[in-house]
Amino acid sequence: MNNYIVTKTTKREKIFSGIQPSGELHIGNYLGAIKSWVELQDKHDVIYCVVDYHALTENPDPKIFKKQIFDAAVDLLAAGVDPKKSTLFAQSSRPEHTELCWLLDTITNVAELQRVPTYKDKAERFAKSLNMGLLNYPVLMAADILIYEATLVPVGEDQLPHIELTRELAANFNRKFGQTFSEPKAYLTKGAKIMSLTQPEKKMSKSLGPDNYIALRDEPKIIREKIMKAVTDIGPQLRQGFDGLTQKGGMSAGVANLFDLVKHFSKPEILAGFTKKYNSGNLKYVELKEKLAEDIANYFAPFRAKVKELEAQPEKVHSILLEAAEKLEAPAKAMLAIVKEKMGLGI
Repeated sequence: MNNYIVTKTTKREKIFSGIQPSGELHIGNYLGAIKSWVELQDKHDVIYCVVDYHALTENPDPKIFKKQIFDAAVDLLAAGVDPKKSTLFAQSSRPEHTELCWLLDTITNVAELQRVPTYKDKAERFAKSLNMGLLNYPVLMAADILIYEATLVPVGEDQLPHIELTRELAANFNRKFGQTFSEPKAYLTKGAKIMSLTQPEKKMSKSLGPDNYIALRDEPKIIREKIMKAVTDIGPQLRQGFDGLTQKGGMSAGVANLFDLVKHFSKPEILAGFTKKYNSGNLKYVELKEKLAEDIANYFAPFRAKVKELEAQPEKVHSILLEAAEKLEAPAKAMLAIVKEKMGLGI
């Protein structure tokens, strides 16, 4: 493993991470990132950001974008992000991010950006509608992190190239203008990789359609409908990494995905019981699905209740975001002033 990637935190770190307000959050988002965010806030100095500037690269509808930003904040708060422990704000409320991004742009090699895997993927899929923001996305992400001197950034493996680029930009700036930025490390979260309910060979994603994911806000009836539609045996596609299953022939990706969900949302004895039935060849998938749907619905019942409570108090949510942005004004402006001074800017 590269020395800039850590999986454990042994001291109190300054952490920065962000999430796009691109629609409703689903259980893949929760298990992959948000659950870790909630755990990290108890032991570290954390800054969490609704990255609405980043989301502009996907051309959101202006008529609903403001609500999406609000909903993302509500979802994070309802999921357990505590404003007494965390600093939660909207990216666009701190203009220093984009100003630092421009300054970093001037020392960034375009060829490096074009090699970033996420950009290469989108360049192939959206060749006719690429915008400059997609190419510049990692530089703005670097500015988000560096402006607050974050030392650790929770990410999944797909985001590691962005952290590597952030470190390179910090090192390049330091070599050219003198020691200014620390080089943040990537905290590789232990979050689960949850697959699509309808296409289990693919990661759960809203882009695959509403039946493939379970939104955190889904009501029990909707959760049950989606789970009951989930594919099970679709061929001998052995899914690695799930322990305790001994039935010969390998487990299909769809079944393994359901067992993963049982592991996360049901009690251990429930998982043990279904595993025993699977290994003996006596498992009824309808029985597993019914129980799983019930357990997921119960798990997120407090979340749904909290969402309703926060939606009834929009001024409280706005106040949390604005107070956090104001709190970050001084450190953001201070870092920006240092950078501009070192680059020879100012009168």
